[in-house]
Amino acid sequence: MGTNKFSAEIQIIGVNPFVFLPDTVLDSIFKEANKDKGKIPVKMKIDGHEFIQTLIKYSGHWRLYLNTPMRKTAKKEVGDTANFEIAFDPEERVIPMHPKLINGLRDNPEAQRIFDSLRPSLQLEIVRYLSFLKTEESIDKNVLRAVNFLLGKERFIGRDKP
Repeated sequence: MGTNKFSAEIQIIGVNPFVFLPDTVLDSIFKEANKDKGKIPVKMKIDGHEFIQTLIKYSGHWRLYLNTPMRKTAKKEVGDTANFEIAFDPEERVIPMHPKLINGLRDNPEAQRIFDSLRPSLQLEIVRYLSFLKTEESIDKNVLRAVNFLLGKERFIGRDKP
């Protein structure tokens, strides 16, 4: 995975743990990605544990956010220092829509119409949320919530309306 290695202390902004990347590492990734704007997909390791993630510029700084599964796997928390390896990831990221969401939208043409009209990032947020659920019960419950959310009847993914 490239030679972009660094150590950093895990910090937090709001509820989101992250690390800053050294400028030399950022410059290397910008060259690999052939861009220095927008979201940059990366492959990374925290203390040898491999993940995919997206580099995001927020509040004027590029940050590598570290979600709970990443931190649990690496046994690292806010305030800890960890060793990182990171490289641009040219693989296309596709999250398949859960079959139960496909059916739920097909069975409710109005929700389907609204879903189709959403900006792609919000569509992805809904699809991604459902992709992390494990039990059939929670998938069924959240597909229903997603359809109701699209129809303006229920809060979902931290939002009151689509």
